Amino acid sequence: MNWIITMVGAATVMFILRDVFHTLWHPTRHGGLSRMVMTGLWRLASRLSPSRRAAGLAGPLGMVAVVAMWACGVAVGWALVYWPHMPYGFSFARGLDPTEHSTPVDALYISLVTLATLGLGDIAPTAGWLRIVAPLEALVGFALLTATVSWVLGIYPALTRRRALALRLSHLRRAHLTEESLDTASAVALIDGLAADIARVHVDFLQYAESYYFHDGLGNTSLAHTIDYAAELGQSVRATGHAAARNSAAVLTIALEDLAAVLDQRFLHTGGSMQEIFRAYARDHNSRGPA
Repeated sequence: MNWIITMVGAATVMFILRDVFHTLWHPTRHGGLSRMVMTGLWRLASRLSPSRRAAGLAGPLGMVAVVAMWACGVAVGWALVYWPHMPYGFSFARGLDPTEHSTPVDALYISLVTLATLGLGDIAPTAGWLRIVAPLEALVGFALLTATVSWVLGIYPALTRRRALALRLSHLRRAHLTEESLDTASAVALIDGLAADIARVHVDFLQYAESYYFHDGLGNTSLAHTIDYAAELGQSVRATGHAAARNSAAVLTIALEDLAAVLDQRFLHTGGSMQEIFRAYARDHNSRGPA
């Protein structure tokens, strides 16, 4: 029975570490637990605040909740590994009665102390294999802290790129570009730049899927608010007589279709056309559309 509990604890730790791996390091996957937490908070925010005031907190709170879930899961898993082997596999400081300090709470205490790399030493493993397992938990705790910092440092630049693209599209919309101005060689550089920016946002949604659950507001920094203009701009350029500009517009359209595909596959699940997916994206982020 003791070893069954130990194996359950080890399986719990491996399950959490798998979720960490798929969330932070796998370029095209999204951890199952982290996705459930982020999606759940996003849906809850939309229900609590139809005007999306609470949605601005969904992303940051979701990241905090995911990290807390990972830490608690690892701590509980390792506690299940330690508990069946207490008190005989551990040494206790003077003044501690081993029979009174061998409860599940004490096992969780040992796990938390080890995970946080505090090393208090009042209860320490003495069994050979436990002396190997305990430092491994400390290494996992250090790696989890480092990974969390890297996650934060990676996701906010992705948000910056998305919002910068939205703002650029807003500027272009307000400039009221005419077909004559688009039927020039300068339009090629403009469209190529937009296609490249959209491709970067596409990669960000793959690499940092959690960034979807960060609300960009209802203004011109919201990609859900402005992405439809990129499609309109591509159609306008394709109607011109400039061959190079038409080729660039074709590339822009493909980039938009790929972006719509990843939005639909990962978040929206509409199965519709590019225009329908972008409308669903706008609704999910409560975009008011252009003025």
